[in-house]
Amino acid sequence: MKKNRYLSSLLIVIAAAAAAGGCSSISDKQAESSQEIKTFTGIFASPQVTISEDNVIKKLIAEKTGAQCDERFLEDSKDLVDIASKMINSDDYTDFVFANNEQNLFTDSNSFIAIDEYWDGCDNLKNYFSEYEWNKIRSDDGHIYFIPIYSNVYMYDTATTQDEEAFWVQVKVLKWAGYPEITTLDEYFDLLEQYIRANPKAEDGSDNIGYEILTDGYLYFCMENVPQFLDGYPNDGCCIVDPDKLEAVDYNTTDTAKRWFKKLNEEYHNGIIDPDCFVMTSEEYMQKLNTGNVLGMVDQFWNFSGAVSSLPDECAYIPLGVVIDEGITEHYHSEVALNASQGIGVTVGCNDKKGAVKFINDLLDPEIHRLRFWGLEGKDYSTDSEGKFYFTDKQTQQNEDKDYYIKNKCVYPCFPYYKGMDRDGINAFSPQYQPSEFYKKLSSIIQECFSAYGVQTYSEMLNKTEKSKPWYPMWSYANTFSQTTQFGEIKLSMDTVKHEYLPKVIMSDDFESAWNEYMQVYSSECDIRTYLKVLTDEVKRCAGQQ
Repeated sequence: MKKNRYLSSLLIVIAAAAAAGGCSSISDKQAESSQEIKTFTGIFASPQVTISEDNVIKKLIAEKTGAQCDERFLEDSKDLVDIASKMINSDDYTDFVFANNEQNLFTDSNSFIAIDEYWDGCDNLKNYFSEYEWNKIRSDDGHIYFIPIYSNVYMYDTATTQDEEAFWVQVKVLKWAGYPEITTLDEYFDLLEQYIRANPKAEDGSDNIGYEILTDGYLYFCMENVPQFLDGYPNDGCCIVDPDKLEAVDYNTTDTAKRWFKKLNEEYHNGIIDPDCFVMTSEEYMQKLNTGNVLGMVDQFWNFSGAVSSLPDECAYIPLGVVIDEGITEHYHSEVALNASQGIGVTVGCNDKKGAVKFINDLLDPEIHRLRFWGLEGKDYSTDSEGKFYFTDKQTQQNEDKDYYIKNKCVYPCFPYYKGMDRDGINAFSPQYQPSEFYKKLSSIIQECFSAYGVQTYSEMLNKTEKSKPWYPMWSYANTFSQTTQFGEIKLSMDTVKHEYLPKVIMSDDFESAWNEYMQVYSSECDIRTYLKVLTDEVKRCAGQQ
């Protein structure tokens, strides 16, 4: 096979291969000729673009690692059910499988090998997770049968958008106010009040809405879970966790919770909060956001992004890390949680199990990882004098061209990879997360806003992520309880009380009386002590104290 002219300039002279059975590093491995390249097969329950057989980067990775994988992607993971049944019944497997939500079909049928029995010498793979994280993935028999692929971050998360919860405000409001620093709850609502007084109407004559609240069903987290963020805690969802005492704390009854709902009560009576918010469905809430008249709200971006995608640029929402008092460090942006319930596995039908595990290992090599996500330097991207990657105009066009991707990019998207930073510590792991490239594509009003705050992305409006605590996120543990369990029954009673009383608290003409009544009913009808004990036990277990 004739090498592509772009490849020949990059191939390196590599030392002799390591001892048989080991996973030598890319820098120590002798490049294999095209006749020696192993071809694995894989089926992946994930909608991805299928690349061409003569893909430039796929060939280069194959020459450097001695292996490649022919990938088959499924649009819907449910399609895997029939395929899995045929594989299992006929004992005729592809070498790799990523089953997504159908993971149990392969683990329950013992269709995956124990990867840790084949990874001696595969340091890239063994170091992919910490020992604690690997232990969360291990089966009851102590072995590892699959590897999560979306759950690892190097250095810190470099997401350019804020997909999680935040206090949001339209960019036109910040521009009107001269891009002020907004850090506290009082400052946030002062800004909305001032804008509404000066601009009660939108350009079309309709009323502006200062603040909107989604209270429909489980989505009422937009109202009820805010106290944990105001106190600087990450989104553990069902509680806040005292990291020193290793205890779960009920954020519904803190002093901050009372101050939060008192503030909502004041703003409701000031006319800043939409009076219809407590009777709106989720669909009606989205319709109001779609008008462009809603200036601010608390929500998770993944929940409302579709409703605002067609709004004018001036109505784009900017995330703010609001806290209850100055001096508190906000923690709205968190690392991706480890999803220990699914991942890629090597099947029992693979004829070269050591080679398959080694291929996963080699794809995590820093050089190969950069090839997967950035491509070829000088062709797919350029580097400035400070080592930062960027696109020329031509490279920008290439990066947005699907045909170019098919022929020249090979991400291996369903194999393990690092999010966050590239191993050079200078660049993001992937072009779509490179702040400077993201900034170039923004509208002028967003660029003006971000420049005023000294950032280039939405997520940079918030603090960088910190390494998550062993128990994070607690909501993933709480969600394992059905409503028929004692914990589930308590959680249901808490939701029921809050759904009934929190709107009353916010609308009441006598906040103190309404709050006291709510607390009395909450404490008498909800077994909070048992609820918190269950969560505390899990926190201590994760911290290694039980």
